Amino acid sequence: MAKEHGSGTAPSSLSEWFYQDIEKPALEIAGGLTRLKVLILLASVLGLDAADKATVGAVAAQLEQSLHIGNIQVGLLVTASTAIGAIATLPMGILVDRMHRGRLLVIGVIVWSVAMIACGASDSYLMLLFSRLGLGAVIAIVAPAVASLTGDFFRPYERGRVYGYILTGELFGAGLGFLISGDIASAFSWRFSFWLLAAIGLLMALALWKLLPEPKRGGMTHTWQEATQKQSNRDNNNQVVKNTVSKEVEKEDLSPHRALVLQEDPVHFSWWRTLRYVLKIRTNVLLMLAIALGYFYFTGIRTFGIVFMRGWFHLDQTAGTEILVGIGIGAIIGVVVAGRVADWLIKTNHPRGRIWVGVSAFLIATVFFLAGLLMHSLVIAGPLFFIAGAGLGAINSPISAARLDIMHHHLWGRAESIRASLRYVFEAAAPLTFGYIASLTGQSTIPSYAGSAVSNVMGLHWALLVVLIVLVIGAAVAFKTLKTYERDVATALASERSVRENAPSH
Repeated sequence: MAKEHGSGTAPSSLSEWFYQDIEKPALEIAGGLTRLKVLILLASVLGLDAADKATVGAVAAQLEQSLHIGNIQVGLLVTASTAIGAIATLPMGILVDRMHRGRLLVIGVIVWSVAMIACGASDSYLMLLFSRLGLGAVIAIVAPAVASLTGDFFRPYERGRVYGYILTGELFGAGLGFLISGDIASAFSWRFSFWLLAAIGLLMALALWKLLPEPKRGGMTHTWQEATQKQSNRDNNNQVVKNTVSKEVEKEDLSPHRALVLQEDPVHFSWWRTLRYVLKIRTNVLLMLAIALGYFYFTGIRTFGIVFMRGWFHLDQTAGTEILVGIGIGAIIGVVVAGRVADWLIKTNHPRGRIWVGVSAFLIATVFFLAGLLMHSLVIAGPLFFIAGAGLGAINSPISAARLDIMHHHLWGRAESIRASLRYVFEAAAPLTFGYIASLTGQSTIPSYAGSAVSNVMGLHWALLVVLIVLVIGAAVAFKTLKTYERDVATALASERSVRENAPSH
């Protein structure tokens, strides 16, 4: 029988750590009804953008036929909205750190829904391309708002698993886009796929308006305290909570980077001062790049995966969609498991556990995608792609949690907007890169079992193989942070203390 979490000691084994949550209902795992609602809402809003981008991939064949376009033009549809998001995310980070985050999310989701309606009504490729520019609104707001709210609602030692739960929304959204939108496009028209997402977006805006509370900056709000009071009481004077990254770093007595220790509250820093400061934190820059590289490959899979699966394995639309959904399910499992493993490592006195899990995830994704792409049998390749998807998903939760550890809480929104902007630049470039490599490396057309032609499958195969190098680079970049992470955590802790001590008394 597993020990009770409140015994005052960290679980002795990883299996025990998982067993504790398997026994508990979702309400208890989340820490109360309020926090469960927050988890669901933040996960759902992340899923909107992912659903849209996956929908473009799911209906790519129909778009190519209806609008007489090719792979590069399909990729540009994703690039357009993502590029706008990359630009708009930077100023949105300022608003997130200074304004009501829930209301910003509501406005962004409404604008996104209107743009989705326009996408479905488009009667030409140019109109569809311009309609997608409005989708950058939710892209720009979501990343910094979700990061800031996560930091304020959840304690440092649980952020790995919490990010795991929240990021499942992104993967569920991608699965929704692949599965439902693909089926709707096959049964009716690609237009109805966009209109369905618009309806879901409007319902999401209403839910955010009614149900998402606004926490106090810096965490420890009354809502948070009430929701976690029972768990804190079981933690035997909070001994388990003390086994966090911060406490482990303090025990090692690491000296902070004195030049980076903040002496004043950064909430009113100018944009350029914020940018300079955030980019001076080496761990942050490296983790930003690592996550961006992971999303680069994920975006290529999401955009061209169905087209590739149909041609390479001779599948119809439904079967090709199901394979991509299987990869998505693997990613969901990976993102949840990785967050829990990282938190368990931290609780068992391995403060760099989040970094190690992220590096391992990059390597798992690389090896298993390579193996799957070399197979011609779906029976063999399917399980390999499933594991590869788990590795790709597992990159995000530990690394995202690690980035909160190294930043003052009044910089979470802007720091995340800078990270998100880099990610969106990489996402915007990915479809065009994959499409361009595919156009250079092959022009063969292979008929699917449904009788329709899937163009350039050999080119897409080579593109997916060649671009795997970005995951290897991502692993190397994340690995370099093992030397810098703990000292940057110590710097963030020193900044928090310094700002509190220098705050004017009232």
